[in-house]
Amino acid sequence: MTRNDTGMRDCIVVGAGAAGMSAALTLARARRSTLVIDAGRQSNLAAAAIGGLLGHDRRPPAEFYAAGRAELMAYPSVELCQGEVAHGVQEDDGSFTVTLSDGRRERARSMVLAPGMDYRYPSLPGMNERWGHSVFHCPFCHGWEVSDRPMGVLAVGAVGVHGALNLRAWSDRITLLTNGSELTDQHREQLAVGGVGLDERPINGLDGPGAELRAVVFADGGELPIGALLVKTTLYQRSTLARDLGASLTEPDEMLSVEAIKVDAMFRTGVSGLYAAGDAATSVPPSMAAAMASAYLAGAAAAVQLAAGY
Repeated sequence: MTRNDTGMRDCIVVGAGAAGMSAALTLARARRSTLVIDAGRQSNLAAAAIGGLLGHDRRPPAEFYAAGRAELMAYPSVELCQGEVAHGVQEDDGSFTVTLSDGRRERARSMVLAPGMDYRYPSLPGMNERWGHSVFHCPFCHGWEVSDRPMGVLAVGAVGVHGALNLRAWSDRITLLTNGSELTDQHREQLAVGGVGLDERPINGLDGPGAELRAVVFADGGELPIGALLVKTTLYQRSTLARDLGASLTEPDEMLSVEAIKVDAMFRTGVSGLYAAGDAATSVPPSMAAAMASAYLAGAAAAVQLAAGY
């Protein structure tokens, strides 16, 4: 099941993270010619290990992706290519054409968008080098590895209070850091009842050896000794591709903060032949388990549509 003489494949999968490769595997097993375009920017590559994915718990992400690519290559109908999609369009016949940044053009009868997301967090000195290690956005993915350390939560409002109270499952020494913003009396009371500390001072940066975190340093010169920091993070689309193809997006809200592609229960976007999966299409907190589940459904839905001939 390879592409036909016109160069038309059955499906193009944009993204080769957990979601993209899972969608491609489903399509491969349905004997559909599939091109997977890998920009090589999987969001969790910065992390030391995967957390909470059954069968892969504590496995290095790079090792996981290498194994996934090897599994896909066992299917003759799948092709992987390195590159980034610069532009995409749906043709009058309903097929899709994508142009890569190097000028290559590829066509397919359907498409699955699984490009991952752009994770945006506060810009503070010392944040980037600790991201995915002692600084993280998901306690279910990273909390176990930093259990029982004194921890901070960098966020404001209800989401900060919720995150700090939730983090008590991993440590009994939690401090909410608002970086100069003030909380309401109600939020202060919730923290006090929950045994969570509060520090509203503006932050200058993070300090510690290498990727480890020793303390938060405040603008007034003071420090708070902590060993891990949970950070409020907003997820945005990495490109305009979804919009260009006619898909709709959700607006990030205070609690979830995800600019997700709108999909139905089978991860159809509402544009005929266009599907989306993974972090880019789930408004729930991101995880590899959720990404792979969504991609299986998106790949299956695309295979069914292709078999039906529409």
